[in-house]
Amino acid sequence: MSAILPPAERLWYKHPIDRVEGTWIVIALTWCLIMFFMMVGWHVWGKQNLSTETYRTTPEMFMAKTQAMVDKYTVRIEKDENATPVVAPPAGSDVYFIARLWSFYPVLELEKGKTYKLHLTSMDYNHGFSLQPANINIQIVPGFEHVVTVTPNQSGTYSVVCNEFCGIGHHKMVGRLYVK
Repeated sequence: MSAILPPAERLWYKHPIDRVEGTWIVIALTWCLIMFFMMVGWHVWGKQNLSTETYRTTPEMFMAKTQAMVDKYTVRIEKDENATPVVAPPAGSDVYFIARLWSFYPVLELEKGKTYKLHLTSMDYNHGFSLQPANINIQIVPGFEHVVTVTPNQSGTYSVVCNEFCGIGHHKMVGRLYVK
């Protein structure tokens, strides 16, 4: 029989399901239900998904909050091409972090074991926040403030890499985060 020709029996779909076929349908349906409930459970009990709050914001409003934090908590200036301030906010505070063409602002210095509310936004295009080597990834969208509660558990210097292509300088869009 060829796929070009019509089936010999016009009502082939009205035949009863064979026992083997029914078994495979039950197995597939059961597996789909298991996977569905695993996804929900994985998010609740897996402890690897970031639960973020998201609010609408404007670049001007977010920049004002960020600049107020930078003015209040700057501990030194990085000796890089942008002279980026290093900010050490107190534990439990709101920490603001900006992604913009082709840099992150400011450099953050956090304390190990202390909890912070990290506020992220983009000033211009979609950017990515990829904290390496911890492999934490968030897509940062302009006009939205993404808030993540973080508690650093290892000391060290972390790189913040943009993992969303944002133009010709994308490969140079790298920031830093220090955990003391």
